Amino acid sequence: MLEMRNLKLTLNGKPVIDGLNLEVKEGKIHGLLGVNGTGKTTLASLIMGISYPDEGNIIFEGQDITQCTISQRAKMGITLAWQEPARFEGLSIKEYLNLNRDLSLSEIENYLWMVGLPPTEYLNRAIDVSLSGGERKRVELASVMAIKPKVVILDEPDSGIDVVSLPHIMNGITEMSKQGSAVLLITHSEEAVSVADEVSVMCAGKVINTGLPEEMCQWFKSNCQTCNHIGTLEV
Repeated sequence: MLEMRNLKLTLNGKPVIDGLNLEVKEGKIHGLLGVNGTGKTTLASLIMGISYPDEGNIIFEGQDITQCTISQRAKMGITLAWQEPARFEGLSIKEYLNLNRDLSLSEIENYLWMVGLPPTEYLNRAIDVSLSGGERKRVELASVMAIKPKVVILDEPDSGIDVVSLPHIMNGITEMSKQGSAVLLITHSEEAVSVADEVSVMCAGKVINTGLPEEMCQWFKSNCQTCNHIGTLEV
């Protein structure tokens, strides 16, 4: 469904993405595992069209979208959720999930249940400082699910959340895959990629290994925790 072919990007004289190849399959969760500073977030920006590679191609459903704009990619069914959830202060959660959509009440409630937010408690809650970071991320994930994207890029969805929220976020990601979305799960957490169908390890701007989650987590532990590339690239 989504394929990156020999992507390259240099920033400030440094090769941030360096001949990267990666494939995300339809309806599957693909984990992209790497320590901070290996180019993961830069790759998310390239896929979404926030920035453009110096070389290489991004192929979506057989079409070269390398030079397409953010809005063009969004219309094709590609979406991105950043580490920091979007802030729409003052809206209720119900209003936020239904922005520019025509969802029934039961649909909204169903998306909230998928991320562990009981509708009776959260439908009319305001999106404001009264929500914890984990609750905000779960609301954001429910909102992404409501779009029903063909491909969703999740950039560190487990970052900075409480232990109560983590299993609900992981469940939401699994449910997103079940409803047909291909998911690129970007993280530095071995626990997070346990829900993936396949995992790629990223280092120094390129994919260096791909396999099953358990195998790649073990490989990551053995090879990446003391790597001299840690923190040397823009993210």
